[in-house]
Amino acid sequence: MQALQGQKENHPSGRDSANGEELKPPMLVRRGLIPETRPQRILALATFVNMMGSGVFMVSAALFFTRVVGLPLGQVGLGLGVAAAVGLFAGVPVGHLADRRGSRGVYLWMLVIQGVAMAALVLVQSFWLVLVALCVGELARSAGGAARGPLVRGIGGADLTRYRAYLRSVANLAGSCAAVAAGFAVQYDTRPAYLALVLGNALSFVASAAIVAALPPIPPVPAPQTANPWDAMKDRAYVAVTVLDGIMSIHHQVLLFALPLWIIGHTDAPRWLIGGAALVNTALVVLLQVRASRGVDDRVSAGKAMRRSGVAFFVGMAAMAAAAGLPSWLALIGIVIGVIVHTVGELWHTAGSLELRFSLAPAHAQGQYMGLFGFGAGLANVVAPTVLALFCIAWGVPGWLLLGGVFVVAGLVTPHFVRWAERTRPYAKQPA
Repeated sequence: MQALQGQKENHPSGRDSANGEELKPPMLVRRGLIPETRPQRILALATFVNMMGSGVFMVSAALFFTRVVGLPLGQVGLGLGVAAAVGLFAGVPVGHLADRRGSRGVYLWMLVIQGVAMAALVLVQSFWLVLVALCVGELARSAGGAARGPLVRGIGGADLTRYRAYLRSVANLAGSCAAVAAGFAVQYDTRPAYLALVLGNALSFVASAAIVAALPPIPPVPAPQTANPWDAMKDRAYVAVTVLDGIMSIHHQVLLFALPLWIIGHTDAPRWLIGGAALVNTALVVLLQVRASRGVDDRVSAGKAMRRSGVAFFVGMAAMAAAAGLPSWLALIGIVIGVIVHTVGELWHTAGSLELRFSLAPAHAQGQYMGLFGFGAGLANVVAPTVLALFCIAWGVPGWLLLGGVFVVAGLVTPHFVRWAERTRPYAKQPA
């Protein structure tokens, strides 16, 4: 039986090399509920555990710092913002280290550092010590994301597009579970409950590191003699695509930041729709991300997906903006339609963005290039609340339409910059 299982594991096509008989993969694999190979399943499990812990902390962070640590809300916002900005700068150098030393080990240690930094938060009481712990955690998070890129590519197999989409669905499912778990702690609203959430997040990093340790080592891809640690920064076409993706990435905060304020302050839609919109978005991503990524398996199709996503963002934001001044039931319908269309745009953007960040990066410098791409998306998260407050809340309906127009323009020009990037690929003849 063990020999048969090993043959199944080593022959993803399902053929027994000993006698030529077809071996059917397990039912869960056939239905796409779990990945095909053991390393893929290990990384998916580590992703779920990691995102579960991180999601719990994100939901409860403000309450923990104000009600347990005793910091003013202004200092909490400043500390989180500074830490997020500082963390952006770790991706490229640590990504290069992962390219040269091996991605598994670097990613594992970044998870451990995040766990230590998170655990330290339960011991500190002053703003400056909290800021140090947050900055260390964010530096490790950003660096870990860059190191994870080569790891995903190394174990993703022939159908890397499908596996990336699967990991995206797993991350969203973990976020939903985290929101439920955090809700119970917030309901208790006690110091032990909040401490349990923070310590649970710290343990999730350590558990993820232990799971990642079970992965086989991924040997680094040999680099050309002319390669250097800053190739990604000098790749102007890749930088341009990164900037465009960063602009598009602002959409992640539309449903989380702008829509709740819009529902409460500018529409007669029921307040429960705030949670309902997040639930609809998460459910659609979990269920449809793999399907939406089908066919987005090269640079041309990725550019087209980005273009479609820009149009979907505009239509969705226009529907949400139109809810202002409408009767309650019409506002409800308009916002639900807007959320669904916006989520379709998110599915297309994710598929295109993941393909471009991997396929435009040289095989020997995946971590370095992932670090640069992560810088663009991370910067978008830092500036998104300010941008959305100005466009969507301060300017009202015209602001929603104007920002939607920005997404349309960014999506329309992305294929042109992708073609530029294809013409100027460094080490273009190097096999992936």
